[in-house]
Amino acid sequence: MSSDFIARLLGMIVFSILGAYAGNWLGRFNDEQQMLYTLTVSLIGALTGLVLTPFFTTRPMRSLRALLGRLSAETLFAGMVGLIIGLIVAALLSFPLSLLPDPFGKILPFVGVLLFTYFGVSLFVMRQSDFANILGALTSRREESSPGGFSASSRTTLLDTSVIIDGRIADIARTGFLPGTLLIPRFVLNELQYIADSPDSLRRARGRRGMEVLSELQKAPSVVVRISDIDVEGVREVDDKLVILARQLKCPILTNDYNLNRIAELQGVPILNINELANAVKSVVLPGETLSVNIIQEGKEINQGVGYMDDGTMVVVENGNRLIGKTVEVTVTKVLQTAAGRMIFARTEDQ
Repeated sequence: MSSDFIARLLGMIVFSILGAYAGNWLGRFNDEQQMLYTLTVSLIGALTGLVLTPFFTTRPMRSLRALLGRLSAETLFAGMVGLIIGLIVAALLSFPLSLLPDPFGKILPFVGVLLFTYFGVSLFVMRQSDFANILGALTSRREESSPGGFSASSRTTLLDTSVIIDGRIADIARTGFLPGTLLIPRFVLNELQYIADSPDSLRRARGRRGMEVLSELQKAPSVVVRISDIDVEGVREVDDKLVILARQLKCPILTNDYNLNRIAELQGVPILNINELANAVKSVVLPGETLSVNIIQEGKEINQGVGYMDDGTMVVVENGNRLIGKTVEVTVTKVLQTAAGRMIFARTEDQ
């Protein structure tokens, strides 16, 4: 049997009994019709209980369970902590408030309980991310101060706008190489929204791509993403806010912005640069090795052909312009590391 059916039966029984008592009381004004009043009102009560009981028993409970199921564990925990603290504060103030003259001494303690519990729950739920970051920072400090203690899972990493728009962060985070919490300040999200609403079509497309990447990060089960309302007063530039916030939270900034990289390094803030990571994981080749390359275009110099490896590394083939559109075996002659990345120079086997 369903819970609704059981609630209807119980409600029908309870309301029929209450109806019988009410009908018996009404029947006292007419002794001849007392039994008729009792039966009629009892039947009306049974019908009322049968129809209305689920609307104030099982259905509100089902809605409450659905609401609690949609809330995150952090929100529930923050709400419980706020409720407890609000009740403690209200209990401390109830005694001095009860000493006030009537009617204030009787009313204000009850009003204080309502107000302080409401403010406690609202404050902790609204700033749950900030409290979690503070607790995480305190925990990481304690672990670092203990002999050999280090917990990568408690690390917080700040994300800037450029790395969200870039898109590679979603793939990297899903692999598990970014442990801990990815923290996105509200001012970074506002900048991303401003870019997505730009009249320029290219900037608008980049901003919307960033929104999609952020949505993917939040849906990934192995990635913890928090959006914080914490702000830096007196600073307008987003990059400056990120650097100051990173120094306060003692956490690194994940970016691929060269200017932010340099500014943060000068101020002693650790940086995680996705471009450096991409260069570090590219395939290592040495002069004399053989590669299979699909030559797709001409190079800048005469008779050169250009192809690319699977990781995006450019391969410049001498006398390769005549082989455009073909996949050939080439021998590496030189590897050059530039600011833009790694370049490989090669020649065909028949040269």
